[in-house]
Amino acid sequence: MSLRLEMLQVARLAPSVLGAEASALVEGFIRSKAAPDGGFVDRDGGSDLYYTSFAVDGLSALQAALPTEDLLAYLRGFAGGEGLDFVHRCCLARVWSAMPEKPADLAAILAGVEAFRAGDGGYSQTEGDEDGTAYACFLAYGAYSDHGVEVPDREGLGRCLDRLRTPDGGWSNEPGAPAGMGPAAAAAVALSRNLRRPIPEGAGEFLLGCAHPEGGFRAFEAAPMPDLLSTAVVLHALDGLQVDYAALKEPGLDFIDSLWVNEGGFHGHWADEELDLEYTYYGLLALGHLSF
Repeated sequence: MSLRLEMLQVARLAPSVLGAEASALVEGFIRSKAAPDGGFVDRDGGSDLYYTSFAVDGLSALQAALPTEDLLAYLRGFAGGEGLDFVHRCCLARVWSAMPEKPADLAAILAGVEAFRAGDGGYSQTEGDEDGTAYACFLAYGAYSDHGVEVPDREGLGRCLDRLRTPDGGWSNEPGAPAGMGPAAAAAVALSRNLRRPIPEGAGEFLLGCAHPEGGFRAFEAAPMPDLLSTAVVLHALDGLQVDYAALKEPGLDFIDSLWVNEGGFHGHWADEELDLEYTYYGLLALGHLSF
């Protein structure tokens, strides 16, 4: 199963927590962010592939119909992704994987992703880097797996992840870091599972250590507040590791509820004053994990 479908399988459980009325509001919020060119908008109101990928996955999680024809016209305008940065190339591949047809330029899109292979065998967001990051490795693997294509040099990804391990049992996005980050560790765990690599001892304990006393998860243990991205991806990693987080369910649900408004969207954290498509999808993913 691809990384995208693995997460969607869980996010589709979110409506059982939200209920029909709130689910309809979330769908309405996502659709309200559609752009005239067929994509979906970022926080500044501009059409953006990154936010489009979260809109597509959000609608898919709600099992709502996608505006397929508009999306296809939008995606075809990017051809093989020439001129896009690494993250947006990966998003181009991700959104195409949700469409009823394969992109004519899939080989070019994946070749563009491969151009960001780092010297250590992983992937970086910058061409020519020696060091890969857990985040970039996760995105690159997803670009391939979402289309059922074997990622080149799986062993290289493993070597990169090994270099990113931290003394506290987590992972960072740079080698030699003294402490891990929740999202980087979550990416490394999900990727290691899909690569069929053994998960080092201590990973679950590190992830649980990112829990905030008032609910949700922090990007790192000393972070002042939890955020929705960290909460969603850490829960996903804990579930993949089969670590029991039942005691965190109720405070987690309270935290997510504190970020949702009846406009249908989610804030990213308590200090965030805007709503956007990215955090709305992560809200659905987190709720899915807390629904069972």
